[in-house]
Amino acid sequence: MSTVRIGVADAALDADLDIPDEPTGMVLLAHAGDGPRRPAVARGLNAAGIGTLRLDLLTGHEDEFDGVTAALHSDIELLTLRLIGAVDRLTEGLVSAPHTAGLPLGLFGAGTGAAAALATAAARPRVAAVVSHGGRPDLAGPSLPRVRVPVLLIVGGADTPVLDLTERAVRDLDVAEVHVVDGAAHGFEEAGALEEVTTQAADWFNRHLARAAARR
Repeated sequence: MSTVRIGVADAALDADLDIPDEPTGMVLLAHAGDGPRRPAVARGLNAAGIGTLRLDLLTGHEDEFDGVTAALHSDIELLTLRLIGAVDRLTEGLVSAPHTAGLPLGLFGAGTGAAAALATAAARPRVAAVVSHGGRPDLAGPSLPRVRVPVLLIVGGADTPVLDLTERAVRDLDVAEVHVVDGAAHGFEEAGALEEVTTQAADWFNRHLARAAARR
């Protein structure tokens, strides 16, 4: 794994890049705020042959979540602009990994990062598939009907508020499936919950990134 700095929109963001031998595609994992378990998801995708770029859409100062910066965690327009910038950099080929430019690309969004992932997919045809993990797809609002790629929305069965919001949002998506992790709450801390998330995400990306590669 290596750390890369990506200049996006109005900020320079640090990201963790991990590319296995002969990757089948690249997935950009985006969230707005620290997620201690997300490295485990990235490692699972790497084990499935998928390269990953794990990116916090907020800077270290913005992650502090004080009274001044708290609103940034739900500023979908800002998060989307930054994620679009990261997608464009991957499309161009990162300096430390130029061969990423030719790989099919997927987005994995968590929390408000899920809304940014969907809005980015609507804006960038380069994106071939999206996974929302316990996220807020509803916050993507008017972008949802413009998403034309397959979307998998993974929700905890015990996370009733997010489950309800997800079921509403999915009506506006073109191609979407909802996977409910039985008994899991919002943090997916239950035994086996995160492993199920990783397995579902890896299967989704491998299937749809392979199709995207075949169409080229």
